[in-house]
Amino acid sequence: MNTQPTEISLKPLYQQVRERLLLRLIDGDWIAGDVIPSEIQLARELGVSQGTVRKALDEMVRDNILRRKQGRGTFVASSEDAEFVFQFFRLQPDTGDRVMPASVVISVRREKANASVAQLLEITRGTEIVKIERVRSLNDRPVIAETVILVRALFEGFPSAPEVPNNLYNLYAKRWGIRIGRADERLKAGGASPIEAERLGCAPNTPLLRVERVARDLSNRAVELRLSNCLTDGLHYTSG
Repeated sequence: MNTQPTEISLKPLYQQVRERLLLRLIDGDWIAGDVIPSEIQLARELGVSQGTVRKALDEMVRDNILRRKQGRGTFVASSEDAEFVFQFFRLQPDTGDRVMPASVVISVRREKANASVAQLLEITRGTEIVKIERVRSLNDRPVIAETVILVRALFEGFPSAPEVPNNLYNLYAKRWGIRIGRADERLKAGGASPIEAERLGCAPNTPLLRVERVARDLSNRAVELRLSNCLTDGLHYTSG
């Protein structure tokens, strides 16, 4: 006789369904651009109501993991989609226009994680990392001096600076199968360092918005630390 206690989840049923669907994405059952089964099919397969499935899918659509296309069904979102890009790129002109950023990569190099980087990426101090330095522009104006830090073991064979594309999240998904699911950010004010001032074409100590972002994949693993130093003259950072 089995005397082990039965594990009972305290999460709402729709969140349990969402997690099961996420696992299918993580396992590669569905990839970017795939249409997923209908709500009725999923409800039958998972043994829940159609309403529960719809609520789980609604949340995944809000998180830009899935896309609904009128008359065509629900698809796995691609990191090339504009909506996916703007979920994570939130610096925009005060005019309200949504402008896609362009990037110039300055360097890609390997380093050892210091204590603060290790803590944020949830790794051991001294773990090998990849550090990407780049400048991002809106309407041909440099506005972000950015440092991107990756756990090297997750991104073996990361390309050299001339080969790094503008859309890093699309690169992660296509080359290493790592899809960004969410990001946690902290914002504070600061003044431009001499290096940041040179890269952004501003005076030293010009006010900057500093954004520290830890991006996580669909399994909630920390995979990227991004430090963005942003000019805000004529620009604003949206909340979502």
